[in-house]
Amino acid sequence: MKIFTTEDIRAIDRYTIDEEGVSSRELIGRVAEGVTCEILSRWRPSRPVTVFAGPGNNGADALAVSKMLYEQGFRPEVLLFNIKGNSLSRDCRACRDELLSLGNVNFIEVTDKMSVPELTPGHLVIDGLFGSGLREPLSGGFMSLVRHINESRATVVSIDVPSGMFGDWNPHSINRNIIHATLTIAIQFPRLAFFIPDNAELVGEWKVIDIGLSATAIRSTPTKYHLVETHDIRRVLRYRPNFSSKADYGDAVLYSGSYGMMGAAMLAAKGALRSGVGKITVHSPRCGFNVLQTGVPEALFQADKNDIIITDMTAPAGRRYTAVGAGPGIGTHDQTMAALETLIKTSKVPLVLDADALNCIARRPALLNSLPDHSVITPHAGEFDRLFGQVPSGESTAESRFLKAVEVARQYNIIVVLKGRYTATIRPDGKVYFNSSGGPAMATPGSGDVLTGIMTSLMAQGYRSELAALTAVFIHGMAGDIAAERHGEYGVTAGDIADSTGIAINTIMNNC
Repeated sequence: MKIFTTEDIRAIDRYTIDEEGVSSRELIGRVAEGVTCEILSRWRPSRPVTVFAGPGNNGADALAVSKMLYEQGFRPEVLLFNIKGNSLSRDCRACRDELLSLGNVNFIEVTDKMSVPELTPGHLVIDGLFGSGLREPLSGGFMSLVRHINESRATVVSIDVPSGMFGDWNPHSINRNIIHATLTIAIQFPRLAFFIPDNAELVGEWKVIDIGLSATAIRSTPTKYHLVETHDIRRVLRYRPNFSSKADYGDAVLYSGSYGMMGAAMLAAKGALRSGVGKITVHSPRCGFNVLQTGVPEALFQADKNDIIITDMTAPAGRRYTAVGAGPGIGTHDQTMAALETLIKTSKVPLVLDADALNCIARRPALLNSLPDHSVITPHAGEFDRLFGQVPSGESTAESRFLKAVEVARQYNIIVVLKGRYTATIRPDGKVYFNSSGGPAMATPGSGDVLTGIMTSLMAQGYRSELAALTAVFIHGMAGDIAAERHGEYGVTAGDIADSTGIAINTIMNNC
């Protein structure tokens, strides 16, 4: 799914109206119908409802919703903010008049002093103040109103985006001055801001309603941002011919493990095997021999000359791996860092670097300049900050980190997989793919090691690193979802995710 900027969505909206003969009033009606259906599916008419409608078309949406709720047996209190009595858009005026035509409506039009009704935690609030039409942060009476709504602890449904928040970037926003929605009902597309962790408490749960904006405009409007869904990955994954052998599916090596951290090597190897690699070799210190041969007998074991750490990351003479992964559990010993430096500077293929490989690079940041083109780094927030520095105080932490990751991918010609909810796979050309699979069950030790194995496996099988990265992330997330169904969110381990990887791939490929 394409994710558009606010300006792009406005342009698509205009195209729909100007070129396809759909009136703005008709679009408002579609929005209202979608929002009303969602409310009806969740709450009963006995729930006290207060609707806050602003003067623009977000307010028009809210007024149209109010009318439909009245017709369904709800009795909302409706407040329309028409400061100075002349600030309503044409569509907002029309929707106001339609609502009032019902008669006996609990309606207040605020033209002067800001009215602040009593709200309780039992109230359902419909937020139609500004949506994505906002041009600058809230201030004055509207800021006070938003704070009052937040402090009431009422259940809040925001139409489009929570009022006070911008659909794209919110670098210096103050959260208490923005509606904290329980549910945000986005129109046609999710907004870029929904995928930034800093905004999670503002957006709450989000859902998209389709209002039939122009398919032609959507197809022809370019964007750098996408949400990866099951059908996208199904198109990428290759079916295996009957006459094939393990030689057709790559030869990968994982430099992983050290004394006390052999579990990381096992999990990465299991991820690689469950995602279909033809041959996987785990290079670990000698202490890992019994662990790997017992726990993952399908993997080849290549012993380092050191007993407890990795000191050599060069392939044996005559062996050429089709993919190389490094990092899970290797530690940051000086000899290990030296071995990693050699690997980075001599590798003929893109690398997958995770965990301690990133911590080693953070200690020798000049190595970033030597990364093979289109290598993949997979940092979580802490690892990213160790590599590229802390976000300046006063800025949106996650948003600034994300923008820095886009610049890093371009600067070093690498793929950055910024892990978290909606993991972002960022390409050197600036395109970003947010992941839709996975959930909180995956916040468990070793989950990232499994991802490293899956990603290395796909690269070994011949998938380009850009595709291997976003595909591995989605498979990994779906494996986590499958494991959570079996074990519950609290009970999932990284081993469960690894064991569910093959099932996830099968589910994706057979999903109709």
